[in-house]
Formats: sequence, C-alpha cells, structure tokens
Amino acid sequence: MIEKVIHSILEPNRREILNLLRNGEISSSEIALHFHISAPAISQHLKVLESSGLVVVRKEGTKRFYRIRREGFKELKQYLDSFWDDSLMLLKEAAEAEERRKHE
Repeated sequence: MIEKVIHSILEPNRREILNLLRNGEISSSEIALHFHISAPAISQHLKVLESSGLVVVRKEGTKRFYRIRREGFKELKQYLDSFWDDSLMLLKEAAEAEERRKHE
C-alpha cells in the first residue's frame, strides 16, 4: 500500500488537492475551481487519492464531497520516521563512540 500512497503524492496537482482538503470537506466542483485543468482530470486525481486511501468521498445527491483520511498517511509516516529513527541511532552511536575515545 505504501507504493500507492507514494505514487499518489508524487503528482503536484494531487498534493495541491490534499492541501485544499487539510481544513475540511470540499466538494469536487469546489476543488476544480482551484485548477486550470478539466473537471474529468480533477475527477481522475481524486480517484487516485481515494484508491490509495488518502481521501474519502461522501455522496450527497449528485454531489461528491471529499475529505482527508488521516489514517491513510499512517504507513507513509511510519516509513519516513524509520529513516529519522535510523539517523538518530547513528548519531547516538557516533556520540557514544566519541565519548569513549575521550575517556581512553
């Protein structure tokens, strides 16, 4: 699933859609107003974001409302945190080794 999430956020328009959704639910037509691409293109981007688990859709009549699915970012966050954790561990080990050399 991490591959789908990464693929989803690689595209700049999809990242901008996610930024728009940060503050709450927005209709697909409202989202489209922020872009200079066709409504079908926006719809395709929304489908990719939905299939990767980053957004959810609520249907109300003929309208579709989208919002962030924060749980969808959990695996990505864990993946990125693993790099940070590794870096911190290496830094800790280097500091400990330096401290040992001082006391030898």
